[in-house]
Amino acid sequence: MNQNVQFFNAPALPPINDWEVFRYMGTKAVSEEMQALVLSCIDEARKCFGRRVCYREFDACVIQNTVALGFTNVISSSLAKNLEGCDRIILFAATLGLGIDRLIAKYSRLSPARALCLQALGTERIEALCHTFCCEMAKKYGRLKPRFSPGYGDLPLELQKDIFRALDCPNSIGLSLNQSLLMTPTKSVTAIVGIRR
Repeated sequence: MNQNVQFFNAPALPPINDWEVFRYMGTKAVSEEMQALVLSCIDEARKCFGRRVCYREFDACVIQNTVALGFTNVISSSLAKNLEGCDRIILFAATLGLGIDRLIAKYSRLSPARALCLQALGTERIEALCHTFCCEMAKKYGRLKPRFSPGYGDLPLELQKDIFRALDCPNSIGLSLNQSLLMTPTKSVTAIVGIRR
């Protein structure tokens, strides 16, 4: 394992935001039946959520559209714009673990509506974990830029390979990357966060 990797022991996450779950489900009108489904899924999934985050700090330098990140160089006008005014970054990976994936897989066969709800619930929880991490890092580093992930704007998804090497994700938090650049567990995020000068 890379000795420079640090770990974030996430405190309790904010309470689940039902309305965010509905939004991720694509629901415009919320019926009593839909509310009951979400509450039932929350109750069943509550014990399935892990909270694993690893991170490293790197120097960063932006020259036009080329961004030197300390662990690799990448050409991306989107990331260059995001990192304006930054000379350091936090690189992190976060995952909820396999529990929610297993639950989604189970209901994909038994109840597509429940599987959809669990997908949305997992998305809400990984976003909450990332938000909690970034808020804690802001206390430590001061003002941060919004997190930026491979696949956003013109930042290539292939950057995932470099991120996984830099953070040693499989050994650090049990996060793996397949040949199609998809992560397992699926409710996971990798991102770059600029530290403002």
